Amino acid sequence: MPKQKPRKAATKTPKRFHERVFESDSTYFLKLVVVVLFGTLWLKFGTPLSLGGLQLTAFPLGIALGFLVVRAFEHHQEDRKIWYAVLLVVGVISYFVPAGIVI
Repeated sequence: MPKQKPRKAATKTPKRFHERVFESDSTYFLKLVVVVLFGTLWLKFGTPLSLGGLQLTAFPLGIALGFLVVRAFEHHQEDRKIWYAVLLVVGVISYFVPAGIVI
């Protein structure tokens, strides 16, 4: 009997390929600086606003704008998650620091 060659297992290739283009360090650092600046932008009120029974002392304007900017300019979902996390952490920390615009 002739020797039979073992069959190779069929490998499936995904229908879509995601090509990752790595950005330079300076581009990444610039994005980081912009996200941190957005996170520190708060509208703080000199006298708290009263909405129902809730007092509003500040509004996170930079976080809202930052979410929109990150959503528009970052194409990969994994990268957007990182920028969202940085934006939220910086925003929460900067609430307790005297940073922002006081109205």
